[in-house]
Amino acid sequence: MGIDNQIYNRIGDSWWDEANPLNMLHGSFTPGRFAYFRAVLDRIGLEPAGLRALDVGCGGGFMAEEFARLGCAVTGIDPSAISIRTARRHADSGGGLGIGYAIATGERLPLADGTFDLAYCCDVLEHVSDLDRVIGETARILKPGGVYLFDTINRTTASKVLAIKVMQEWRLTRVVDTELHSWELFIKPTELEKVLRRHRMRLGEITGLGPRSNKAALLWNFAQARQGRISFGQLSRSMDVGEVKDTSVSYMGYAVKAS
Repeated sequence: MGIDNQIYNRIGDSWWDEANPLNMLHGSFTPGRFAYFRAVLDRIGLEPAGLRALDVGCGGGFMAEEFARLGCAVTGIDPSAISIRTARRHADSGGGLGIGYAIATGERLPLADGTFDLAYCCDVLEHVSDLDRVIGETARILKPGGVYLFDTINRTTASKVLAIKVMQEWRLTRVVDTELHSWELFIKPTELEKVLRRHRMRLGEITGLGPRSNKAALLWNFAQARQGRISFGQLSRSMDVGEVKDTSVSYMGYAVKAS
């Protein structure tokens, strides 16, 4: 069985509901990765206010809203019409963040060349069948000197245990009863760097993204969520996801398009 990307249509109407398994990507994942992305922009001296930013695979709009609050002019694209509807509805209910949403895939962006200052891609690259095309399209829409922020899952034994066995296969701990990931589509950092380089994007750095909670507590909380004793939002917050030294499961980083 392949990756079940249709899950984003089946339950994508309630990304912001903590009882929804998709909400696990919010909890501590959103603040964890956003803190790193914000630090990168500070470090390279890029003021976010007024930047045109593209969210590739925006889902329910978790990260799009964070960048919009920084003052970025955000466009979010996703192939799931239901997820886009949810993202648009939530942004409108939050005081009108002015995010532009469109149904599209990363392999074919309906956007002009060199029109964005910033692009970011979270929880997406490990789901695509044509990584080279997605990266190529992202590079195409970036201005020279534009910044690409990303995170994805490494293809290692550790990621097979946590992302496949614990979260997907083991009956007592799996998040949903479907195939969210395929280990074969996970991406080693060296592989990603090679693709970035092919599209004239220079890798700035790689760092780990992962839970900072106790491993025993992590497994216990997965089991608690599986049994409905805590919400998926609570599970995510209990993981305390953020920047870590270990890149063996998930990693994040940034690249800059050549001038």
